[in-house]
Amino acid sequence: MKLFESERKVMDVLWRDGAITAGEISKILALEIGWNRNTTYTIINKCIAKGYISRGEKKFICTPILSKEETRNEELTEIMEKYFDNSPVKLFSSLIKTSNKQEIKKMKKIIKNMDI
Repeated sequence: MKLFESERKVMDVLWRDGAITAGEISKILALEIGWNRNTTYTIINKCIAKGYISRGEKKFICTPILSKEETRNEELTEIMEKYFDNSPVKLFSSLIKTSNKQEIKKMKKIIKNMDI
């Protein structure tokens, strides 16, 4: 599964707002990023065809099939495979190098509180 940026924008609306009509998605994306109705409907239909969204017949209600967490984990795995030799340690090391002190303190706290 690979979400294109345009598909992610539609999914972000659904993850944030839950099941809503295609018309509502279209209105939201028109306000947020300036998409017209045809663009939004085209992307929604692509997401439906790929199995990311289910569509109810009544009022064209769209419901996300993929969760944001599931999508995030799959994309993170792909990034780790592509850029970090499939090594969580190399990924984490890179995160540490590019993080500020406050973020590093939060990461330390998360690790400390893990039940390992």
